[in-house]
Amino acid sequence: MDLVGRARSSYDYIVVGAGTAGCVLAARLSEDSDVRVLLLEAGGRDIPPAMAMPDAWPSLLGTAVDWAGTSTVQEGTGTAIPLPRGRGLGGSSSINGLDFLRGHRSSYDAWPTMGAENWGFADLLEFFRRSERVLDRDSDLRGTAGPLTLSHPAEPNPVVTACVEAAVQVGHPRAVDISGGLDTGFGWCDNNIVDGARQSAADAYLRPALHRPNLHLVTDAPTRRLLISNGRCHGVEYLVDGEPVEARGGQVLLAAGAIGSPRLMLLSGIGPARHLRSVGVDVLLDLPGVGANLHDHPMSTVTYSSPRPIPVTPANPPGEALGLIRSDPTLDAPDLQILFISQPLRAPSLPGPDNGYTIAFSAMSPHSRGSVRLASSDPDAAPLTDPAYLTDRRDLDTMRRGLAAARRIGSAEALRLWRGEEVLPGPHVITRPDISDFLRKSLVPYFHYAGTCRIGTDEDAVVDSELRVHGIDGLRVVDASVMPSIVSANTIATVYAIAERAAHILRSAVQV
Repeated sequence: MDLVGRARSSYDYIVVGAGTAGCVLAARLSEDSDVRVLLLEAGGRDIPPAMAMPDAWPSLLGTAVDWAGTSTVQEGTGTAIPLPRGRGLGGSSSINGLDFLRGHRSSYDAWPTMGAENWGFADLLEFFRRSERVLDRDSDLRGTAGPLTLSHPAEPNPVVTACVEAAVQVGHPRAVDISGGLDTGFGWCDNNIVDGARQSAADAYLRPALHRPNLHLVTDAPTRRLLISNGRCHGVEYLVDGEPVEARGGQVLLAAGAIGSPRLMLLSGIGPARHLRSVGVDVLLDLPGVGANLHDHPMSTVTYSSPRPIPVTPANPPGEALGLIRSDPTLDAPDLQILFISQPLRAPSLPGPDNGYTIAFSAMSPHSRGSVRLASSDPDAAPLTDPAYLTDRRDLDTMRRGLAAARRIGSAEALRLWRGEEVLPGPHVITRPDISDFLRKSLVPYFHYAGTCRIGTDEDAVVDSELRVHGIDGLRVVDASVMPSIVSANTIATVYAIAERAAHILRSAVQV
């Protein structure tokens, strides 16, 4: 109970959530020995063996290290969709597919036009570079001394190599550095893998900092509410062994992700007034944008059987290489990702081969927008999470073009020795109605949730350009929820950069 006793005292910073952003914040802020940092995590400290194994990450979904939530029934698909989210130290960086990619610079340069002043690609580049250590790329673009060691697989899976060659055969360019943010085309992903094992945010940032006496970590400690009075957040209430504990802080930093952060704000009375009243929560601040603008990258897959065994490469993630392309050549920016996977990954409800591979495709600039809402005022109740997949017809159109692009690659000569038959969707799925039906049935979440506490200046924005919550002093949000729109890549590299920048903003303010 020593941690509980210490947590009754005040802190300079209270960080809610020890996921990707929370680990960065706790490590960077506690570098200053004069400040006290409390890091709260609802999950535990346990590390299941599969967490370290790059090829085993799908087995982590639905376990104790996953919040294992489910969406509301989706209007665009007619079904509820599993919504994986990391729970425990490192958050989703501990259970994701290990691909570390910046979005194309165009997706960041759109943010200032949406009210996120000084959040374009050039503004973030310094903070991308701070997070990473990449030794074989352009050092003006990529970091060389950060906590995260990034590299390509030393021995690529041969079926993925064949997929890359197939993409080039059908006319796509080969990318020099698909993870850097400037390239389009096809290339090898950077992975957060060190000596054959996953390197999570907890591994890279948090664990090396835990010896510091000014950093206090409390796990198995779900945060119940924010403590707010006279327009200022001055702390949090959380549970330890089922008992409530209050901690006071000069700054409270929400880093619980695009579902967890808005949920805690809603439970604390910050959000759209009509919704809060409907679930019995007293309204402290009518802030309509809290929990709105939720979106994710929708993904579907073309899955092939193979006439020969697909090699098992435990030190590699299943998705080793990808392409970033335009679904329509007239578009100003790339909007479609094609991912090559050395396993027969597919929606759990669909049958498929035991031995095979997958060409996945995902709309990188989705137009569909959903929400995070409360089911009730009970902090133990799961939120109502609606990513609204495929509700905007433009997303369905992009995914149709993605399916066509994946099939063209899958039919190329370079894959002849590996290709058995197209099991999903199957050669009979060729008409527009049948393709649309398959896209709805086969949709899987990419769990890149974003946008629910977005940066901006309009009445629906939640935080300002320094990530301060509009209308509440002492409260900031630092995670993927602040993105005005999702970036054209897996989001984790951007979350690291957002957290690095937030830590810089906070430390600069103290020094002034």
